[in-house]
Amino acid sequence: MKIINTKDSSFTVEFEEILGRAKVDIKKVSSIVNGIIDDIIENGNSAVKEHISKFDNWTPANDTELFVDVKDMEKAYNNIDEELRKSLHLAHDRIKKYHEKQLPKSWLDFEDNGTILGQKVTPVDRAGLYIPGGKAAYPSSLLMNAIPAIVAGVEEIVVCTPTPDNEPNELLLAACHLCGIKIVMKVGGASAVAAMAYGTESLKKVDVITGPGNIFVATAKKLVFGEVNIDMIAGPSEIGILADSSAKPKYLAIDLLSQAEHDEMASSIMITTDESVARATSIEVDNYLKVLSRNEIAKKSIDERGCIIVTDTMEHAIELMNEIAPEHLEVMTQNPFELLPSIKHAGAIFLGENTPEPIGDYVAGPNHTLPTGGTAKFYSPLNVENFMKKSSIISFSKKAINQVGNECALLADTESLTAHAESVRVRLDK
Repeated sequence: MKIINTKDSSFTVEFEEILGRAKVDIKKVSSIVNGIIDDIIENGNSAVKEHISKFDNWTPANDTELFVDVKDMEKAYNNIDEELRKSLHLAHDRIKKYHEKQLPKSWLDFEDNGTILGQKVTPVDRAGLYIPGGKAAYPSSLLMNAIPAIVAGVEEIVVCTPTPDNEPNELLLAACHLCGIKIVMKVGGASAVAAMAYGTESLKKVDVITGPGNIFVATAKKLVFGEVNIDMIAGPSEIGILADSSAKPKYLAIDLLSQAEHDEMASSIMITTDESVARATSIEVDNYLKVLSRNEIAKKSIDERGCIIVTDTMEHAIELMNEIAPEHLEVMTQNPFELLPSIKHAGAIFLGENTPEPIGDYVAGPNHTLPTGGTAKFYSPLNVENFMKKSSIISFSKKAINQVGNECALLADTESLTAHAESVRVRLDK
């Protein structure tokens, strides 16, 4: 694994490449995605069927075949191994408990003059969840997207997932049953996003679309934003690790590879103050690569987008990591909580050597749908509020409008909005 030092003359250039890791050229696929979206808008279910035939190697015989039968979800749940079912329930319950703590509250504030101001929080009516299912299926992503929507109080939840050869993943169906999902459409990619955003003869349009996906899914979400809300435009998975001399290279290496095995474009970046830890970790990465089931994917990711940076001080390491703003950040230092106040930008922060990133993927409780590519500087993890919206509440008494009405009308006058001003003045005592 490549090791660079902040003292190297090439460091600035190489660090800029790390910061630019998210620059996937959406323009290259935008025209393709626009065509898919337009086809869905114009042709509905028939377009969906054509896209399934083209991309997933089977053709639905009718509109009913576009969807998974609810009975098949229940059957899948009953058929899975008992220990696996327990694990699914453990993850479900921990995720639900965590997200229940996020629920925002409606509130009213009463002023002495009769003014009432407040906020009303309401769930959206329908949410669309995109769950990948091409190269692999991710039941954990179903739990992470469905549970905050359920906690928010969304009445209707739609899941779209590709089903190559018309063979839905059994564990994904089991997770759908556990969450009470009734609508699962067997379509993926930009077609799924378009179907949820605009609706078809068999699918009502949704209000918000969440969930991870490839460049086509990300581009589609970007293009339909405004027609519906979206969670974020997520790219390939990534991990950052801060390590000092106390960190165990074996732990560091396998944690870096836990993201590299996701995708050839995944990024695994470690910053350490100890050069010997850097060298030992690089050796351990090579050792682990020999035995990983997805070693070719992981190796390409490590070779092309992996890096270990050596700095003189932890302060500089944190400064660089805040610039990177990784999706996942592990703090593998002797006193990790001491560094927490200095960490500003990360999707999820894992503190201590017994908190590997995969714990967050499955059973910890916080959401694993996280901002990538540096967007943790301004995006948050998927949460309950992604499935809710706020309405302002305003009520003025006669006394209240008399107290502030003239000032309000004057401000309207300065903007030449005569009707605005008069709508206030007509209510004032003369």
